[in-house]
Amino acid sequence: MAEEELKEAEKTEEGLSEEEQMAAMMEAGDDAETLSQDEIDSLLGFDSSASMATTGIQALLERSQENYERLPMLEVVFDRYVRTLSTTLRNFTNENVEVNIESITSMRFEDYLNSVPLPALMAIFQCVEWENYGLITIDSALTYSMVDILLGGGKLKRATRVEGRPFTTIEQDMIRSLGKQMLEEMSGAFNPLTPATFRLERLETNPRFATITRPANPVILISLRIEMEERGGKAEIMFPYATLEPVKELLVQMFAGESFGGTDMSWEEHLSKEVSSSKVSVSAVLSRKRITLKDLASFEVGSTLMMNDQPNDPLSITCKGIHMMKGHLGAAGKHLAVQVEEVSAKGVKNGIAQSL
Repeated sequence: MAEEELKEAEKTEEGLSEEEQMAAMMEAGDDAETLSQDEIDSLLGFDSSASMATTGIQALLERSQENYERLPMLEVVFDRYVRTLSTTLRNFTNENVEVNIESITSMRFEDYLNSVPLPALMAIFQCVEWENYGLITIDSALTYSMVDILLGGGKLKRATRVEGRPFTTIEQDMIRSLGKQMLEEMSGAFNPLTPATFRLERLETNPRFATITRPANPVILISLRIEMEERGGKAEIMFPYATLEPVKELLVQMFAGESFGGTDMSWEEHLSKEVSSSKVSVSAVLSRKRITLKDLASFEVGSTLMMNDQPNDPLSITCKGIHMMKGHLGAAGKHLAVQVEEVSAKGVKNGIAQSL
């Protein structure tokens, strides 16, 4: 009976088409490994029942478009910028001001405008050398804190805002002065790397009027936190990548050189002193002549080698094979001496570099 049942099963299997056999194999497999249509839609980011937030592979694709190239030297520039800006704002407000970098991120320009909390003052500035624009956004907390301090307000923990009215002309003028101070210090922070002059163009309160690039263009956003005696707020500096394009090669490098800081000269003085006191060996070459290996092998004790130079011709002084000076042979007491008559500046420079 067992043999007959086995033969009937084989006949039944032979009678099935390839599609039917594949379906049977899938049904026989593990059902836990099969994704339902809802799970596939959720994975691809097309789940209509979910919230409006983008999810799944669609979110990964959109995120990859925002993953722009990092600019390491820009972080160095703004690290120096916050230190100098803190000192400037202390003199500007006569208060203890602390400026810190919260983040340096990349996003689309349209996404940035949609994320600006209103009300806010937006200062549009131009970089003269790069022939393009940037944006400084100062939130309402920093605006009212700055106005309160500059007008002699008391030491409140938080500046109060009058609801239901726009920024006054006096408030905008004070923020314009703050923007000029920030742009002046930003020019100083960029100058060790490349000349940059930032000029304030205008103030806007509506983000729609602060459009300085296309909505889909990438921008880099530097968020600053400015604290003044338990008061303060947030300032954001935004550069379109097109603005930074002329200096991109400088900003992508990892190190700008020893002169970037321009403040600590102790190591330079120490190195100069040590180089000056270093000892080097020099050689006075009377003459040179090229001969064959056969002539060299024929030399014996007492052989005479005829040179091409005259007794009064200048000899060469070398350091590690590099010609550095010319002079004439003489005597100083019981010692042979060379009187220097000509110095090769290029030779001395190459000789110092090779000795180090």
